[in-house]
Amino acid sequence: MSEETTTAPQSIDPEFREQALESLKNVSDPELGVNIVDLGLIYDLAFDEEHDALVISMTLTSAGCPLTDVIENDIAEALDGLVTAFRINWVWMPPWTPERITDDGRDMMRALGFAI
Repeated sequence: MSEETTTAPQSIDPEFREQALESLKNVSDPELGVNIVDLGLIYDLAFDEEHDALVISMTLTSAGCPLTDVIENDIAEALDGLVTAFRINWVWMPPWTPERITDDGRDMMRALGFAI
């Protein structure tokens, strides 16, 4: 029986982190129409050197969201040319709350008619 070892994701360069977050701002939550960064859905970014992949720890506004495939496809498009691969680590704890929304995200939601 072979023993498989996996490398824990490593922290990433702050400049690259900002580039990745800027790219991810092009991905909107399909139901709310606000980008996933300003909604506070991104919990962490790390890099898995063993698989040469960006690891995106993120959540959704609700665990039963049927649109994860849409979000994953949009993330792939947003990161095209920036990374060779990525994977999403879906995180449910702590759960998402509206307090995670950035000031810019609140402005966007108000512009869309949400009372936040």
